[in-house]
Amino acid sequence: MGPESDPPPLSPVSAAPLLDAQAIRDGEHLNLLAVFHFISAGLALLALGFIGLHFLIFNAVFSHHHFGGGFSANQDFPVAVLWVLYGGFGFWIASAGVLNLLSGCFLLRRRHRIFSIVVAAFNCLQVPFGTVLGVFTIVVLTRDSVRRDFLRPL
Repeated sequence: MGPESDPPPLSPVSAAPLLDAQAIRDGEHLNLLAVFHFISAGLALLALGFIGLHFLIFNAVFSHHHFGGGFSANQDFPVAVLWVLYGGFGFWIASAGVLNLLSGCFLLRRRHRIFSIVVAAFNCLQVPFGTVLGVFTIVVLTRDSVRRDFLRPL
């Protein structure tokens, strides 16, 4: 195990192609993550439409006694519960959509890496697709080469 068995150190010229390949790979990964964040924002918009339609149907069913059939005149279903439930789900999905849209824009511009990591953690709560997107985003954004890419001025 003498000096003759150690590999020669990489010169800056021979290390350059390796760094360029990693930079290309990181750029592709960040662009893909941005696209998937945009898709997630679009799915959130679609889910908001579904929740709105679902709320309208349930509100009509529970507001009118002749639709429900199960409630007597003394036992009305509290429609305010629907407003709170659907409002909470709507707020959750709308905020996830806006955050994913912003994160996608920031990933394309290579800005606000910490914001995108926080959004990725928020996405991990949305099983199963958000979890996959969140984990992959965290894995890519915590690489040293990506961290350096975000610090570099445009």
